[in-house]
Amino acid sequence: MKIAVDAMGGDYAPDEIVKGVELARDAYPDLEFLLYGQADKVQPLLQDTTRITLKPAEEVIAMGDEPVRAVRRKKHSSIVLAATAVKEGEADAFFSAGNTGAVLTAGLLIVGRIKGIDRPGLTTTLPVLRKPDQSSFVMLDVGANADTKPFNVVQYAIMGQYYAQSVMHVAHPRIGLLNNGTEADKGDKAHRAIHDTLAGMDDIHFVGNVESRELLNGAADVVVTDGFTGNATLKAIEGTALSMLKLIKGEIMSGGLGGKLGASMLRPVFHRVRDAMDYSQYGGAVLLGLKAPVVKTHGSTKAETVKNTMGQIHELLATDSSRQMINYFTDHAEQMAALKETLK
Repeated sequence: MKIAVDAMGGDYAPDEIVKGVELARDAYPDLEFLLYGQADKVQPLLQDTTRITLKPAEEVIAMGDEPVRAVRRKKHSSIVLAATAVKEGEADAFFSAGNTGAVLTAGLLIVGRIKGIDRPGLTTTLPVLRKPDQSSFVMLDVGANADTKPFNVVQYAIMGQYYAQSVMHVAHPRIGLLNNGTEADKGDKAHRAIHDTLAGMDDIHFVGNVESRELLNGAADVVVTDGFTGNATLKAIEGTALSMLKLIKGEIMSGGLGGKLGASMLRPVFHRVRDAMDYSQYGGAVLLGLKAPVVKTHGSTKAETVKNTMGQIHELLATDSSRQMINYFTDHAEQMAALKETLK
């Protein structure tokens, strides 16, 4: 299995990307890596080229570049060449920590959508706190589409189910719809239509509406929503976690010697809390609905997260999740067309 890697994307690229790839190479003997980047910057960082092939890419798409224009104009960039390798069958998946918009654009325009899927959804894995039988859940869309139709959210539920089965190994994932209440008649007209459609589908395990305050309590294995709401919810969770940790630290530092002594005794507890909220341990965000896995990690990604993300991609490839989705939407083309018409 080969992964095309954008070595130049991210705040710490190419150093941390190369380190992470070498860690993943050592951890997964059946993975090979095509490393796309500027040769003079990447080559000196490689300690061992076993199952790693450097592919020169003269151009770099910067974080501030306009995504569509950059993908179209910078044909020799690491992002474009890595995505092209997947399109042409040279690689099986595409990874980047670079410009999010450019990665999504390259995924859509170069790798391509699965036939029958209107809009791919960006998927992330988040932690579940203090629930012994569930450590995480999946949420999508978290930002690929600001404008989403009810039909798109229904398709997210199907795609999320396959992802949870493949990567999280949940046999019958519970699907929930993010809403402003748990009752079936909650939400606007669009949410009520989505709820009723999902409730009538026999091939998913729909558990109804889920409130945002219950997300980290494990209300569902897969939570679906529109891209605008999903992105806002994700950032609210991130911001709350960071603010709480800063608040606790500030109170400790202002609490005098007694507070600091108490904090030193509780340091292992604080570390466990921090680790529990660190969703980068689960890998990156996957653009589901494409012909092959396209995975994006945060710009501040370092080597350990790169390695974790490669493990995530390994699961996607080993279980052939993309092929399963292709088969589903091919077999259910008529049903999807009817649903699309109903949910106009």
